[in-house]
Amino acid sequence: MTLEDKEQLPPSHVTLPVHYWEQGSEQAQSKLDCIAEEVPIAMVYNGISHAVMMASPANLHEFALGFSLSEGIINNAAEMYHVELVSSEKGIEIHIEISSERMMYLKSHRRNLTGRTGCGLCGSESLATAIRPIKSVTPQALPSSQVIQHALSQLSEHQKLQSLTGAVHGAAWCDSTGKIILLCEDVGRHNALDKLIGTLALRKMDTKYGFVLISSRASYEMVQKVTSVNIATLVAVSAPTALAITLAKKADLNLIGFARHGRHTFYTNITQI
Repeated sequence: MTLEDKEQLPPSHVTLPVHYWEQGSEQAQSKLDCIAEEVPIAMVYNGISHAVMMASPANLHEFALGFSLSEGIINNAAEMYHVELVSSEKGIEIHIEISSERMMYLKSHRRNLTGRTGCGLCGSESLATAIRPIKSVTPQALPSSQVIQHALSQLSEHQKLQSLTGAVHGAAWCDSTGKIILLCEDVGRHNALDKLIGTLALRKMDTKYGFVLISSRASYEMVQKVTSVNIATLVAVSAPTALAITLAKKADLNLIGFARHGRHTFYTNITQI
């Protein structure tokens, strides 16, 4: 697989002049502000466009691999042969070459995705194809409350783009002690998670022990993505949906939500507590 030429990509944020007001000021003040970029990213498999996602224009090689894995387009990184980025004024195309066997599978199970930043089910052609079967994970003990809180305490310092712009999500891989090993950011929460999954796969990291921490809510699709690569624990800063809890129980996924400083809620496998 080839790596992206970062010099050809637009930046993940721009600096623009703005005016702001705060209590105690008589009038608005001017300053330069960092604004997150949002770019159409097209996933093109073997010459056929499959998905267009609104995303941050960074870590696109990882994004392509993570998206392909979490969507079930490929089963492992070895089935992705080549990645090439083509940038234009309209956006960025990621040309992905995959095995002929997986391309046949993609054609037979294809759903055209137009991914708005917070999109989950965009492009599904029917109710029957809207929610894919969930994969069971290899069961793992719930992380302790101390481990979860330790991970949360590091989240903001690892979210560099978020600290600049205030407009992006983060997805972090944490080891069994709660230490954040790596974190990916994107304007879309699904995209941030896909970039993390792709990074883990590229680095061939062992994900048997540890967990994913996300800065967003835990929707059904976030559950589907982590279970698709056999990650057994998902911790979310915001709430899960009822469907996410139902699917997490089916998959034997440890699901923790409302993870904030000094508190968090266990939604599955609570008999372990």
